[in-house]
Amino acid sequence: MTDGTNPPSSPQPEPAPGSGGYGFPPGPSAQGGYGYPSASGGYGFPPAGQQPNPYQQDAPGQQWPPQGIPGGPGQPAPPAEGRIFGASEQPDWEAMADRSAADRRRKKLWMLGGGVTVLALLAGGGTFFLLGDDGGGADAQPATSSSASPEPEDSKSPAAYTATVAGDDTLLRDSYGSTGIRLGSDLKVGPLGKRFQVVGKGNGNSWAQSAEPVVDVTKSFTVTARVYSSAPKGSRIVMSQGDGESFSFELGVNEVKDKQAWIFRVQTGDKGAAATTRTVTAEGLNILKTPTLLMATYDAQKKAIALYVDGRKAGETEVPAIWQAPGPLQLGRSKHHNIWTGAWQGALHNIKVYDMAFTQEQAAGYKEGKLEPSPKPAHAWLLT
Repeated sequence: MTDGTNPPSSPQPEPAPGSGGYGFPPGPSAQGGYGYPSASGGYGFPPAGQQPNPYQQDAPGQQWPPQGIPGGPGQPAPPAEGRIFGASEQPDWEAMADRSAADRRRKKLWMLGGGVTVLALLAGGGTFFLLGDDGGGADAQPATSSSASPEPEDSKSPAAYTATVAGDDTLLRDSYGSTGIRLGSDLKVGPLGKRFQVVGKGNGNSWAQSAEPVVDVTKSFTVTARVYSSAPKGSRIVMSQGDGESFSFELGVNEVKDKQAWIFRVQTGDKGAAATTRTVTAEGLNILKTPTLLMATYDAQKKAIALYVDGRKAGETEVPAIWQAPGPLQLGRSKHHNIWTGAWQGALHNIKVYDMAFTQEQAAGYKEGKLEPSPKPAHAWLLT
């Protein structure tokens, strides 16, 4: 199904003076154009923090204590050798210390046993979004299936994988390419089993952007992400590219006939004129608090775009060449008529970009983990 016009967007309010512009955190105006930020912020990025990355710290190894805790249940009491009968009775400080240590060891055993049980449940039940209630509308959700594509070598060991660049926990690490994505203040990295996701609050700071364009819209491409929306209404953008007058493409949620629907939209003309957009929609599906695999493709030879939801083709439409909007890849927002809209509320992970257009069979195989041969993405973030 196609939508020939650009549905009404939900513009964010005008920022207060000195706030940094739509979607940008407060601070001095951007300097330096495209590229990674300088110490002063640079191109709309907040200054890179230098705090240690808590997600990159390896957990210390755990060892079970030896069997047969002295003084524990079923263990013989220490012999009374050396006791002098008739002497004044004093507390046996050594025995009391031994009993206290034994109690601590027993509690540690219970805690470790519970941790092993949780890990076993995670291993047997698949991958979970683990979303905390931080006031941003994010909720826990059920399991999702694993990715069909091969992961880089360093992601095969859960202990080795890191979501962010070493020494900078506000820059998402590109597992296949070299393009980091800078996080806004309200798009936070959080746990996802043994991996990571980002969680947005649905406000003007729930965004992230790369330092430069990632997708070459003049050639065939596929973008995909696993998503979880906790916003009951409105436009919510998973990813887009462009930050001038308008976007080149956007993938996410929009209101269609007063109900939310998944959309993939491209801009084919300059400056975001409504008559130059082409849209594919997937209506009538559960969106709210439903783990979903989204995939959008552009076939430069066929001059057509397509949208897939959980491996199923929702629609396809012919398009002329896609307009090359200036600006980088965006997560959690899109540019409409020079205004940032569609702040993401919920979770995102397993974000990948391919330099090819997936076919319907490949999209279904990707969802089921049976895609052979598995194409290698050009870029990938937050792998699971």
